[in-house]
Amino acid sequence: MLQESQNRLKHFAALKSKYQATNYPDSSPSSLLYLILRKVDLGIQLTTLEIEWLREHELEFICQEQQDKLKDFVNLGVEFSKLKSKYKATKHGTSWQSSHLYSILWKIDSGNLLTDSEVQWLRENDLSEAKKIAQEMKKIAQEKKKIAQERSRFTQLKSKYKATQYQDSYLDSFLHQILKKLEVTERLSDSEYNWLLNNQLLETAEIFQQQDSEKETHFAQLRDKYQANKHLDLSLSSPLYPILQNIDAKTNLSESEINWLEQQELSETIAIAQELEQTREFAALRLKYKATEYQDSSPKSHLYKILKRLELSNQLGEQDINFLKKRKLTEIIEIANEKYASTLKSKIDLGELLNESEIDWLKNNRREYIIVLAQQKHFAILKRKYGLIAPTLPMQPFYTIMVKLEKKERLDIILVAQLIEQNMLSRDGKIAIAHYRLEAEFYEQEIKRTGHKWHIPTASSYWRKANQPEQALKITSLDLERIKEGNLKSAILVTRGAAFRDIGNLADAENCARKAMEYQPNSYQPYTLMGAIYYDIGDYVEGDYWFEQAIQHGAKTEDIDDEIKRIFRSTKDENKRHEAAEYLLKKDSQRYSWAKSYLKKSPNNSK
Repeated sequence: MLQESQNRLKHFAALKSKYQATNYPDSSPSSLLYLILRKVDLGIQLTTLEIEWLREHELEFICQEQQDKLKDFVNLGVEFSKLKSKYKATKHGTSWQSSHLYSILWKIDSGNLLTDSEVQWLRENDLSEAKKIAQEMKKIAQEKKKIAQERSRFTQLKSKYKATQYQDSYLDSFLHQILKKLEVTERLSDSEYNWLLNNQLLETAEIFQQQDSEKETHFAQLRDKYQANKHLDLSLSSPLYPILQNIDAKTNLSESEINWLEQQELSETIAIAQELEQTREFAALRLKYKATEYQDSSPKSHLYKILKRLELSNQLGEQDINFLKKRKLTEIIEIANEKYASTLKSKIDLGELLNESEIDWLKNNRREYIIVLAQQKHFAILKRKYGLIAPTLPMQPFYTIMVKLEKKERLDIILVAQLIEQNMLSRDGKIAIAHYRLEAEFYEQEIKRTGHKWHIPTASSYWRKANQPEQALKITSLDLERIKEGNLKSAILVTRGAAFRDIGNLADAENCARKAMEYQPNSYQPYTLMGAIYYDIGDYVEGDYWFEQAIQHGAKTEDIDDEIKRIFRSTKDENKRHEAAEYLLKKDSQRYSWAKSYLKKSPNNSK
């Protein structure tokens, strides 16, 4: 309580001093004057009673102080309204006393830059116009600053190059352009040099002449250093000077620069430049491949050739490896191997195949995991190509099978048959079709190589399985009179008739079957063909007759049943299959129970 009383006393004394009322004898905080001065200090309107009290105690001047404060208070509000209107922020209705906007608009109007937090505040309060103006003013301020800096730089250049007596300080003045050229030791034109003389800037002109003299000396040194003295043009405007400067600055020459040197017959200069470029390249390569301890830094070194080849091919040859091993530069070998392994992995990622030499390299360098990765990627690609969609399909033997097919190599016939029998391969799938095509092509080549006629029905049979009956008809189109063996004639006719059946030419198919019977009456195959033909026609009774004849001539019942199943699979007409299924089930529902599935697929069956 005592502390608070002391604070009030101090505050009252300070207010009396501030408002020149120290002559008032009462210093107690309980005085009405203390209340009045506090209200004046806060800009609060005085009451009539308070004003009368001031007059009674001859303190009217305090009323004027209070009026001035109120006037300032009103002026601040008016000024805030004007700023809001000027910068299109009128929709922001907050009082100036509690708003950040007043100080921000004041800064904008004063040409001061806003802070990032102030710009963010304008954005958050949807004051885009004010923000836009602030940004424009910021841009203007930056441009002004840049101009000021350029003017300051111009003044410095005038001082540096003895041109202070020239009064023009505009940035676009001719002198400014000249001084900027002198600063970068760029050669002046004759008109620029004469301008300096005409404007009595003799010291500036002398500095230019000194620069030119130094350049001429430098040009002469460069011509001598890079063996270009036979070039007759010694002027600084000669194309040779910048070329020699580039060489001296360790900059590789462009193709056009080399062409110019060749035209001037400066072969020694070209050789020096190229050797320097190669030296720099060799140094960079030694650093890259951790061979900095190798003493020979000449580009004639064999190591340089090795590293150059390594950059191009990512692979070291046997001789290069031996060279590096003898000089204990084994780290280069390790880096090269990592690079080559990375290149092979990239090749795999692009879906490309590794060749035999690449696979051998991976094996020899203990990177079998990359081979496995390549096989997995390749397996996925081949699965898509050959229509193997089962996600749990094992890699073997299917990967080996598909790789062989890609190489046009024949498959193990027994393995393919087993996979088909186990339903792991479809007999009509892409792998089986490709296998059948390869076998057909093989037997065609064997016919040409050996002339062995028994390969004809074999090749024809494979063409049929490969869904290419036209090829089967082509290979069986020959003069049978030139063949002595009746059983061979019969075999050719049976497979030819089957090919006719494949393309829907049942009349020619039947003719072939009947001729085959004539050549070999005891063979069951022509009868089996006749049965299939009549099933295709839809005469199932006649077809059964011929199938029965086939059994009597040696066919097995299960083989005939398999043939009927093949007929069902190859028939595309659903109604026809439904009709045949009904016939078989009526004939022997137990033997032909498999035919029930074809009843379900008939659209008429669901009615």
